[in-house]
Amino acid sequence: MDKKNVEKNNVKDIKFIENARKPEGDLGDKILNRMNFSHEQLARWVCSHLTIDEGDYILDIGCGGGVNVDRFANKVAPNGKVVGIDYSKVSVEKTKNRNKKAIQEGIVDVLEGSVSKMPFKDNYFDLITGFETIYFWPDFVNDLKEVNRVLKKGGTVCFGNEVRYEDGQMDKYKEWMDGSYMKIYTDDELQSALLQAGFEDIELNKKDGENWICIKATKI
Repeated sequence: MDKKNVEKNNVKDIKFIENARKPEGDLGDKILNRMNFSHEQLARWVCSHLTIDEGDYILDIGCGGGVNVDRFANKVAPNGKVVGIDYSKVSVEKTKNRNKKAIQEGIVDVLEGSVSKMPFKDNYFDLITGFETIYFWPDFVNDLKEVNRVLKKGGTVCFGNEVRYEDGQMDKYKEWMDGSYMKIYTDDELQSALLQAGFEDIELNKKDGENWICIKATKI
């Protein structure tokens, strides 16, 4: 695959962004490898805003290549649990391969499924995360309500994005957004959606020198 099609903010081929939304086939596998590398600094920065305890139950939505599932599993073991969910078969298999040992030990589960209807009981997780994934959620507020359902009272939801909406800075994403391939939210839209879905204590962090955002909220 031509390198220019995987460099951040330099995607020329809409097939790439379609596949980033739901990785499939050889291209999807290559995209996930690239994401594991290119999103690492964002993930580390987002995780610096999280408190994770041994024994926590964590859900990572849109688990991609499984790096964050692996990261969390090391923090919650041996009595905690990390579940990765993704609607891409390629992502599920890649996450399973990366986390074989933790799966065998019962610390990690990986499931194929959609954020819109998740196969978990109410009030189950202490922390729910999403890294570079909410751009692609089909019904953001209602999907957040589903997140709220499976999160424990007092639990935390946290999202990390490398792109946030800024007036005058969005021309480079115009083709993606016009084609409904992704939705890039303003800070106000993110906060409003979380409030509508029943969250409170919203904390929004921005990375100096980057367009990154980390937004956290608590289930009422």
